[in-house]
Formats: sequence, structure tokens, C-alpha cells
Amino acid sequence: MGQAMFKDHFSAVAGAYADARPEYPAALFDWIASVLPTRGLAWEAGCGSGQATRGLAPRFAQVHATDPSAEQIARARAPANVIFAVEPAEQCSLPDACADAACVAQALHWFDRDRYFAECARVLRPGGVLLAWGYQDIEVPDELGDAVGAFAADIRPYWPPERAQVDAAYAGYAWPFPAIDAPRWTLRADWPLPRLLGYFSSYSATRRFREATGIDPVAQHADAIARAWGDPAATRHLQWPMFVHARRKP
Repeated sequence: MGQAMFKDHFSAVAGAYADARPEYPAALFDWIASVLPTRGLAWEAGCGSGQATRGLAPRFAQVHATDPSAEQIARARAPANVIFAVEPAEQCSLPDACADAACVAQALHWFDRDRYFAECARVLRPGGVLLAWGYQDIEVPDELGDAVGAFAADIRPYWPPERAQVDAAYAGYAWPFPAIDAPRWTLRADWPLPRLLGYFSSYSATRRFREATGIDPVAQHADAIARAWGDPAATRHLQWPMFVHARRKP
């Protein structure tokens, strides 16, 4: 999948994506650091607005973070040792055998995997590690279940087909390189109501629903979610199941 074939589901919601997406647990990045013999350079493909980049940056001398969406890169923020570039995952500007890690967070299902895996084989040093992770549907407190479930049911037909690969935790992929056993984590956040509604607005399915119907599904369900929530200033504990795949280049 070259730049011309890039399936751009997020540029139109890049602002909401940057503001509302959850952050990954520090323990994930500590574990990534622990399985690498050296930590000079990490390549992160599909970096979006930098949610994972900010976790990688303190653990590597340099991070090369790429995304095919110029809108996402324009909103990306990270420490000074990060270089952001508008590049497809399947064609990176890095030289051969230079990276200690090739990382992709919540984005591998959008890639041409054969070409991306070949690029990982080219860019990674011997002993370098390919790391791919993601998170599945949000889990809300019981009192929010009906209201959030009604919103989720309305937008379900509008998810791109690649979303099923996230639901399956990337099962059945033809991974390169031998596997490394990875722990399981849960992504957790304590958010106020506006942050949760902003997160729902960042969904690609929300945008597709709005384009198809002329109706904003978040606005349509906001009152019911707010009634279930109670005090809008109160925070609620939210979580997402995570999955991690790790493969070491011989």
C-alpha cells in the first residue's frame, strides 16, 4: 500500500484524535526497553498524533515517528529526541539495519502487512524487535452500559472492516521472526464526561456515520450518556483490554 492507496480514516478527526485518545501504560514501555539489548533508535510507524511516541521517547536515544497523514503529524507532540515524518509504514526513509525496535500502536490493521513486515526486516538490526500492540472496545462502569451500548450499536455498521482485526487481537497474522512472550496489560483512565464524549467523536465510525446520515451520533446519545453519568464534573474509571505482539529479528 503506497501513499496513493493510504486509507485515510483519521485526518478529518485529527484534532479530536490528538485531544481525546488514551495514553498507554508506562509499564508497557518499560517492558519494551527490557527486551532490547540496545536502545539507540526506535522506528514507530503509524504514530498518529504521538500517543505512543511520548512513551517511547524517554527510553530511546532517538525515535523516528512516521505517519502518512500530514494532518496527524501536524498535531503530533513529543520530546526533542523525536523526529516526525510524513511517510507510509511500507516505505520508511531510514537506512538498512539501523533500528533497535520497530513499533506500531493501534495501527497495524491499516497497513499492507507483507510490505510493512519486509520493511521491518530491512530497517531492524539483527536482534532488533518488532512490537505491535493495540486496545479493544472501551469498558465502562455498569451504570453507563446501556447508554454507551446504544451509541456503540448505532455506529457499529460504520466501522471499517479492518476494525475486526483489532477485535481479534491481530490473531492469524503471518508474523515474521520468532515470537517473544509478552505480558498482558489493561489501558486505564479516569476521565470526566466531556473527555469521554470527545473520545467517541474521534472514532472513524462516528465520522462515517455523520457523513452517511447527516447526524452526529455523539450528540444524539450525549443526553442519555450524561443522565447515566450523573455529576458531569465527576470522573469515571474506564478501561480497555490491550494486546501485544513481539518478534525478534534473528
